[in-house]
Formats: sequence, structure tokens, C-alpha cells
Amino acid sequence: MATWMYVVSAILILIMIVYLYILLHPIFGGKPSPQSLEHINRSKNRLKGKFVNLIETSVDHSLKGNLSILIDMIKGGPGRRPRNPLNVVPYSPSPGPSSEAKVTWFGHSALLLELDGKRIFLDPMLGRAPSPTPIAGGKRYSDKLPCEAEDLPELDAVILSHDHYDHLDYVTILKLRDKVRRFFVPLGVAAHLERWGVSPERIEEYDWWEEAEFEGIRLVCTPARHFSGRSLTSNTTLWCSWVLHGEQARIFYSGDSGYGPHFAEIGAKYGPFDLTLMECGQYDQRWASIHMMPEQTVQAHLDVRGAVMMPIHWAGFTLALHPWTEPVERAGREAAKREVEMITPRIGETVMVGGKQERVQTTWWRQAE
Repeated sequence: MATWMYVVSAILILIMIVYLYILLHPIFGGKPSPQSLEHINRSKNRLKGKFVNLIETSVDHSLKGNLSILIDMIKGGPGRRPRNPLNVVPYSPSPGPSSEAKVTWFGHSALLLELDGKRIFLDPMLGRAPSPTPIAGGKRYSDKLPCEAEDLPELDAVILSHDHYDHLDYVTILKLRDKVRRFFVPLGVAAHLERWGVSPERIEEYDWWEEAEFEGIRLVCTPARHFSGRSLTSNTTLWCSWVLHGEQARIFYSGDSGYGPHFAEIGAKYGPFDLTLMECGQYDQRWASIHMMPEQTVQAHLDVRGAVMMPIHWAGFTLALHPWTEPVERAGREAAKREVEMITPRIGETVMVGGKQERVQTTWWRQAE
């Protein structure tokens, strides 16, 4: 047999192994149930079997565009990761319901809310790497978390914004699934949780603008400008932001999103908000339609009519080319310019929403460098 035939055979075998790995490994999620599929097919946010954004949203996937990104990734750049692992504040859960709303940042976009006596975890990605395999995707900036998933107390709810690996983590869900009462997710994401052992009775799926009432807390699945996918297909599940209206506080969580008119629409319908948790990081001009630039983060906060802004989606992983501290520095300068109050707690630090402790404006990341 000619050498080229051995090479072709080896390539075909490798392709088949990768295909079977993606097909069979549960980390890549599941297919929707007939009930879920019926809800998905009713959505007005679909075109030719895929979910779409409210406005035209495209990223350059040309060979030239992908090569430029790959070359820049290989070249690297200064300050894309902290020199040393980040220190975190250990999380100690309160023994009972809090008299005030609280939020604890676990790094990146993982946030534990205490609202109206409920513990609600937003995008609890507590894994070590934002990828289907630890050898890819980059390591977390901190050696440890404020609290490991298995050591967390019982959770009243988990709310997910979309199914990307830096927001929905297979191993984390396995550790949390038996201590979470309810899961609130955008359309299509229930299939992943069901494959990972979460009973369908504990999962509720929502389309944009659909509302839920969870024991006195009003939840609204609101639009975002992004995309989805965990395997070979994309945009078969929905992405979203979330509105949480409680008695103690009104909170907006942006999820992942490029800037767009949906923020002003959310603000008009559901604002004002005591606290906004706004994406700020992992951006680049080449994919600015799906991830906001820091100055746009501040504008989005103003659009939704927020009182205090907390930048998230940074200080966890390197998923873009900018220095790791650039997002919070740029957002801080824009916030000062626009007279927006911005808080910057350390990872693991619990802050009150609306209370005196909320004004956490340290520059802890500078000391980390």
C-alpha cells in the first residue's frame, strides 16, 4: 500500500474517533424531548431550524478571518493571564435567610444570589477549564474556588443563560444536580440537563419574554445577542439574559451578549434595576457583535436603567486576546465618565445589594499583578 493511502486511512480513522467521541460522550449534551421540541418549534426566534438574534449578527468565519485569530492566539501577548494564581475569598453560607439581598461572585459569570430567602446560582460553571477537555480552553486563574460545588448548601434554583462550556459545565451539574430544587433554562438546554441525570420535572424552559413566578420572585427570560452550541451544530438551543424581580431587590443578568437595542427594550419593560450583572470581557473587534466592548457594557447598564453595575465575564479564563485586567479598567474609566456607580468585589466576596457594603470599589486586580 502506498504511503499516501496510510496517511489517508489514519486521517479517516482519527475523524471517526473524534466523531464518535462527540456523539457518545455526555459532556456534549442531549437531544430535546418531544415536549421540549414542541415548545422550541413554537418559538418566533427561529429561522430554518436555528435560533436567530433580533438583529443581524455575524462573525467573520472566513479562512482569512479564522487564520488571523489563530495567528494572534499563537503569538500571544503580554498580560493575558495573571502572573500568579488569583487569591479568592472563601465563601461561608449564612445559616438562614438573609434580611437583605446578597450576591457572591465565583469568577467569570458564576454568581450566587441570595434573594427573598432563596439561594439562586446563575451559570454555576465551577470547572477548571471552559472546554470539553481539560487540555484545551485554558486553565482557571485561581487554584481554588470560594467554595467547591460539593460543599455548597442546598440551592433553591439554578438559572442558565446558554449552553457554552464557560457557562454550563458538565461536571459541575453532576455535583449540584441532587441539591438543586429547580432549573430555569432557555429553550433546548433542558436536553443537556436531562442527559446528565436531572429529572425533567425539575427543569423549566423559556423563550424570550416568557415569564415565570418562583415562590414570589418574578423571573423573565429576556433576549441577548449571542449564539449557542456544544458540539458540531450551533444555534439549536437558545441564549438569553434574565430579569429577577424580588421583594428585596430587582436584578438584571446580561448573560453573554453583544450590544444591541434589546437592552433598552428590557429597561423599558422591566427597569429600573438595583443591580446589573453585566458581561465585560472576552471581546475583540472581530467578534464585537456577540461580546460587548467595555464601553458598551456601561451603555447597556444605562439602557436597562440600572443603579449599580457589577462587571462579570472576566478574571476567570483567557478566551480572548486582550490583557486580563483591561476589561475592568476600561469599564471603570467609562463608568466614571458617565457617572455610573460600578462595584468590583473580589472573587468570593459577598456584597449586599442596596446596602452600605455594596459599594465595593477596590482595585484588587492591580495588587494581583
